[in-house]
Amino acid sequence: MSPSTALPARGGARLALLVVGLCWLVVLFDGLDMFIYGSVLPHMLETKALGIDPSKAGDVGSYATFGMLIGALSSGTVSDWVGRKKTIIVSTAVFSLASALCASANSLDTFSLGRFLAGLGLGGLLPSAITLVTEYAPRGRGALVVGSLMTAHQTGGIVAAFVAKWTGDWRTSFWICVIPLFIGVPLAAKYLPESMAFLQAKGRDRDALALADRYGVDLAAKDKARQAAGERWSALAALFRGRLWVQTLFFWLASFGGLLLVYGVSQWLPSMMRAAGYDLGSSLNFVIVINLGGIVGMLIGGRLTDKFGGSRIAAIWFGATAIGVYLLSVHMPLALTYIVVFLTGLFLFSAQAMIYATVAARADAENRATAVGWVSGMGRFGAVFGPWLGGQLLATGSNSAGFVAFAIAGVFSLVFVSLTGLRSVRSTPNTEVPKQLATTG
Repeated sequence: MSPSTALPARGGARLALLVVGLCWLVVLFDGLDMFIYGSVLPHMLETKALGIDPSKAGDVGSYATFGMLIGALSSGTVSDWVGRKKTIIVSTAVFSLASALCASANSLDTFSLGRFLAGLGLGGLLPSAITLVTEYAPRGRGALVVGSLMTAHQTGGIVAAFVAKWTGDWRTSFWICVIPLFIGVPLAAKYLPESMAFLQAKGRDRDALALADRYGVDLAAKDKARQAAGERWSALAALFRGRLWVQTLFFWLASFGGLLLVYGVSQWLPSMMRAAGYDLGSSLNFVIVINLGGIVGMLIGGRLTDKFGGSRIAAIWFGATAIGVYLLSVHMPLALTYIVVFLTGLFLFSAQAMIYATVAARADAENRATAVGWVSGMGRFGAVFGPWLGGQLLATGSNSAGFVAFAIAGVFSLVFVSLTGLRSVRSTPNTEVPKQLATTG
């Protein structure tokens, strides 16, 4: 089969659907594992399970996000080295096995170790999955595909709340989080295709050709001058060439505030709402509602980003998030609170997802995984700080301090994502991706 600059629409669409579907499944499991701790935390605090209190709970949450920091920073480089598929499989196996350690823990130290190890897998999975679906996305639909993928994360949050309500026991909830080891890992190992761009960059032309033949698509002509750029460290150095270092730095800072928000609110929302006077059932319902809003926001945000540009939409989204989180500090009628929680979720999660989509779209094929991995990884510093900050503020007895602090983080991200360029930048992958993987849709 001779190289071509376009995919047949039918074959390309079938391949893209397979990649997005399998990545959606493993990202759902990622979301389940990430949100389960926050969902069971109110019960653990009430029963003082393993001797936990609000301050220690914040520390445990930070251990998990510190693991995510390491996982995210290394995943892009590792993925550009060994491949997207292997990174996704190993990451899923790691956080599944770590959940088994949490479920069987007899001390808070062991439980904390389990959450740290889970963080390594959780941090490694998401950048690799985003990179892979971006590379197989139809032309001009990159942000929409990433947004669709990220609905799995919020669906996992909804499942986590239902698991916590259904089991009423934190150990059983964590045992349920071991299920991905027996479902997600085997399915990904058997059916998930490797990135064609990665295969060609590594000189594995025969494997790339076999994959293309299997799904009836054509390969792009390989750019010989760029083959060596996918090496592990040169891909990172490419993010700082010329004036790119300014854009890279601003995206990292915006991601810091964004993940501080995502992980701080995700972990502490049930407990903060509980402290504000809502009962445990309502507090868990808020987790379901905020994630439902997140699903809607991913789809809306992804479509708007493809049309108007990621920096612009992310800036608006962060501003709306700051307003919504601040309003939660005001005690309102329950029905109105649900509406505010839903709208906050609509903007909260998709704002960060649009940063990923924009970075993936602006990066070159040979360093895309590294670019996404590092913007996610630098944001994990915020993810480490957010849960710790929430625990410290909740321990003071203030019902509003946490909401105010997280609202300020939203303003922080608004400023820096705006500085990456408010002009309309269409989130279309660079020419290497449409040539190889785009459909006409």
